[in-house]
Amino acid sequence: MRFVIVTLLFLSMTACGPTTPKKTGAATSLTPESMVAQIRSAGLLGNDLTVAPLRDPQVEDLRNAATQAEARKDLVAAQAAIDLALKISTMDPDLLQWQAELFLLKKNWAQAETSAMLSYEKGPKLGALCRRNWKTLSFARTAKRDIAGAQHADQQITKCTVTPPPRY
Repeated sequence: MRFVIVTLLFLSMTACGPTTPKKTGAATSLTPESMVAQIRSAGLLGNDLTVAPLRDPQVEDLRNAATQAEARKDLVAAQAAIDLALKISTMDPDLLQWQAELFLLKKNWAQAETSAMLSYEKGPKLGALCRRNWKTLSFARTAKRDIAGAQHADQQITKCTVTPPPRY
């Protein structure tokens, strides 16, 4: 009888205690789709002055093909279109960031991190693209359980927005 009471007491205490989450492949509960949605919305924050260079019509067609493929959730076709566009317009920071986001959707965290960092290095280091770069790095690092790296990336996001001077 004593054993039963001790066992019941132990079970009731463990049931009330904190539970540890089961370890999964990633350290975040967000889906890759919600990660990319947050990354893209981070690019919309702020009143950034955006200078868009003239784009090669071939690259623009490939961008449209990638957009349509991504909308159909055909990540292979979207990735193929972006890869072809990068062959034409090598080191285009916008294309590299898009590539990073596609890698996130495919849960390829290391490639997402590499592409986002390359986009940041080749990009303006300010504005919407900068925020998207660092948000991508944050999610990729979180998924890889690099919490310190993710925190560093999150801190860098604030440096992407330059506040305009006060107007009188």
